Amino acid sequence: MEPMLPILTKSLKDAPITLRGEYYYFIHPITDGVPELTPALLSEVADRIIELADTDVDKIVTIEAMGIPIGTVLSMKTGIPLVVIRKRQYNLPNEIAVHQRTGYSKGELYLNGINKGDRVLVVDDVISTGGTMKAVSLALELAGAEVSDIVAVIERGEGAEALRASGRDVKTLVSVDADAEGVTIKSAQ
Repeated sequence: MEPMLPILTKSLKDAPITLRGEYYYFIHPITDGVPELTPALLSEVADRIIELADTDVDKIVTIEAMGIPIGTVLSMKTGIPLVVIRKRQYNLPNEIAVHQRTGYSKGELYLNGINKGDRVLVVDDVISTGGTMKAVSLALELAGAEVSDIVAVIERGEGAEALRASGRDVKTLVSVDADAEGVTIKSAQ
């Protein structure tokens, strides 16, 4: 039987590892955009998200920066408009500041283009601590949107489980771990 997500899983297993402090960080096209992000990989990921997620939505929402390629391909394949949560403030009417805190950073993100009652699909490259996704979900609710589904391509760490435990339905395509030996695929769907 053909493995689920063959391009994604092979590229993860082949990903170089770098040590950042005591954290084994894998460098991958989906999470970093390097060495290159191929159309075949993006298409495989988008097709699987479309199979798993609720796409009966008004908008796809993603987070700058590495959610943009995923969200763009999803938007093109589904015809659903894309909203990008940005790291820059634009001071548009109804802009909402998103206070994000992850295991390695904190800062402001800015949400524009969401209307009260919008049904949204939130997509991102990776969930590790869950801090960004928690903040984004709260900001979308504050804007009056209904978060129909949340999908991340890669799950690493406890963040996705913590979000699920808090009542958020989070789907991920692959769950991974990384150490000095490389990336291990724990599950793929």
